[in-house]
Amino acid sequence: MEFYLVTTDHLSDRLRFRDTDDYKVAMSLVAVVAFITGVNVLAFILMSNHVHFVLEGSESMSERFINLFKKYHGQYLQNKYGCGKVLRRVGVDMQRVCHENESLERAIAYVLMNCVAANICLNASDYPWGSGSVYFRLLPPKGHRLDGLSLRAQARLLHSKTLLPGDYLVLEEGYIAPESYVKVIFVESVFRTPQRMNYFLLNSSKAKRALSKPENNVPSFKDQVIVAAIPDLCHSIFHRSRIEDLDDNQKAELVRQIHRRFCSGINQISRILGIPDKEVAMLLDRFW
Repeated sequence: MEFYLVTTDHLSDRLRFRDTDDYKVAMSLVAVVAFITGVNVLAFILMSNHVHFVLEGSESMSERFINLFKKYHGQYLQNKYGCGKVLRRVGVDMQRVCHENESLERAIAYVLMNCVAANICLNASDYPWGSGSVYFRLLPPKGHRLDGLSLRAQARLLHSKTLLPGDYLVLEEGYIAPESYVKVIFVESVFRTPQRMNYFLLNSSKAKRALSKPENNVPSFKDQVIVAAIPDLCHSIFHRSRIEDLDDNQKAELVRQIHRRFCSGINQISRILGIPDKEVAMLLDRFW
């Protein structure tokens, strides 16, 4: 067996997922691409500007998996926002992971702890956009079988005409349950017990890095929460409906307001507003 840790480069000046629907579509696309390529997904997480996967399969299969995922998700973003072409230029890092010396456990923990390191949630199992909640789970997820939908409804759900197995579960939230295709039993056998998995999660490099940063004691907001609040900020402060309608001074004030109200750093503001991080830093410098 071959295992690979696959990571896309971070988008520094924009978001890959702007709202909940973007995440839902991507969750189902992971199922589609895994089925097409025959790759086994062991763990994954979708972050606002990058993604991580731990895959079982050959190097060529894993490479095809991430390229197809970029292609399909890029097509969705192009249709919705007109910006899907940017994913073609996003770099990918693939590292082979050994099963020995606990390397596989560390790779899985590294992936799952991204949301905790980003100060989005307390536990990896609390984050819905990945596989963090599927291991050692006591209660089954709630939903209905995929083959209970018409073929047209399946295509709308999956954003693909690919026919997935009928016993795949569609969650009440409206996307394919990770339990349908993630190799949960195998991953549980690798960690052996919930306690041992928790040990690796808490001692992953992501967790240690998060705990070492004093700023992580400050409340954090998800990118999508701030994105949703921006139109109201523009309207209430500047009586404008769009960022594009703001002049330079107003844009600088918006950056300051986001930084002050949401405790956002330069990188997060850059992603949210689509402004280069150097420009964000200069705008903030006006008030510091």
